[in-house]
Amino acid sequence: MDVEQFRKAGYAAIDRICDYFNSLEKLPVVSRVEPGYMKDLVPAEAPENGEDFDKIAEDYQKVIIPGLTRWQHPSFFAYFPTGCTFEGILADLYSSSVANPGFNWSASPACTELEVITMDWAAKMLGLSPEFYNSSEVGGGVVQTSASDSVLVAVVAARSRYQAAHPETKMEDLVIYATTQTHSLGAKAAVVLGLQIRTIEVEWKDSYCLRGDGLRAAFEADEKLGRKPFILIGTVGTTSSGAVDNISEIAQVLKEYPDVWLHIDAAWAGVALACPEYREALYLPQINEAATSFCTNFHKWGLVNFDFSAMWVRDRKLLTEALDVTPIFLRTKQGDEGTAIDYRNWHLGLGRKFRSIKLWFVLRSYGVTGFQNHIRKGIKLNKIFSDLVEKSEILSLVTEPSLALTVFRITPPNEENYTVAAVNQLNLHFHNTLSARDDIMLTKTDLNGRICIRLAVGSSRTEETHIRQAYETIEQVASASIQSWLQTHAN
Repeated sequence: MDVEQFRKAGYAAIDRICDYFNSLEKLPVVSRVEPGYMKDLVPAEAPENGEDFDKIAEDYQKVIIPGLTRWQHPSFFAYFPTGCTFEGILADLYSSSVANPGFNWSASPACTELEVITMDWAAKMLGLSPEFYNSSEVGGGVVQTSASDSVLVAVVAARSRYQAAHPETKMEDLVIYATTQTHSLGAKAAVVLGLQIRTIEVEWKDSYCLRGDGLRAAFEADEKLGRKPFILIGTVGTTSSGAVDNISEIAQVLKEYPDVWLHIDAAWAGVALACPEYREALYLPQINEAATSFCTNFHKWGLVNFDFSAMWVRDRKLLTEALDVTPIFLRTKQGDEGTAIDYRNWHLGLGRKFRSIKLWFVLRSYGVTGFQNHIRKGIKLNKIFSDLVEKSEILSLVTEPSLALTVFRITPPNEENYTVAAVNQLNLHFHNTLSARDDIMLTKTDLNGRICIRLAVGSSRTEETHIRQAYETIEQVASASIQSWLQTHAN
């Protein structure tokens, strides 16, 4: 493909993308294909000779589009939202066009320097302490691929820090701490690194958050067994329920355990810190005081196209001392002199994408005010939905709504007459029925043995009409589910 062919194909691609978004609301949310659908549409081997690009682009429409789950659909309420803006799409295009791996400053100065600056933009917008700014030259921010990678990096660095301070410690005695509501990223980090993980039970009465007493009890119990606490993953906005761990109480406990690294996983909810009115509830002052590292995903609720997981550390040396492996062919004058950041030493890989351009485009286009309005809109829409659930005779909230997330379930009349297992079966049937539809998508969860349904708002295209339509659909399916369930139990 030469330049003029690329120009023509590029115009056509933009037209197709625009047509896709213009028709998005009319398309099903959930793909209608069955597993294995593609093997009959795509040959088992690559073509021997090159094909015309018009044919390739046509096959994208025929083969790929039908198999997409449409996360940007205004009626997509599953998992958490994934950012997708036209600004981000264009940024990805520009980023791909230069294909700079950006592993050190000299590999592409613009890649490094824009990341340094935009990560400070984001830190300031979220209200993080200046200690986390790159401009502090002590702490700093880096773009990771995902919150899972951010946790993995934090655990590696925390392990290195602890072993440097306590060289006699055996690897098998080190323990990662999380809760039963922590994302699976904690358990995966333990598997990858061959470490123990302790999951602390959290309770309904505490809105599923980690409290100080529970943390202290876990530390003390493990210390009696010779285990060594070295990192705690605190969560601001858990996946299941949106719970926010009590960072204030946690910080008090950690004063007694100065060797324990506190990583804050705010993958979904952290971007809400852009709105000052939510900072106290999300423990920003305590995060600024006590956190060793902090992560939030702009590619979820934060309008930036995947992948963009923002991670900040209070002391960048904690990363570089753990991760710096610099063979001679990677050494540079700037790196040796310490005049520039070499981001390859801030994460596990060597090469890295030019991701910062996406945040640069989005924040310049929306501005801080526009970003805040997007967050506030999601919270407002969720309040409309949760208010409708509270008025329902057959649906009920399982826990307090969290920002743009509501967790609810069917509650049959005289629920006390039925076992938990029976009510769980009702809610599983309810969710299965909802999942069979293609005009709406929600996910389920398990909160301490109770099956619940999650509705997460966050698509920039979702409006109040979509929320009310979603509620009507949910209420209808719930009503039919409970009638069928009651008949079964009556028999």
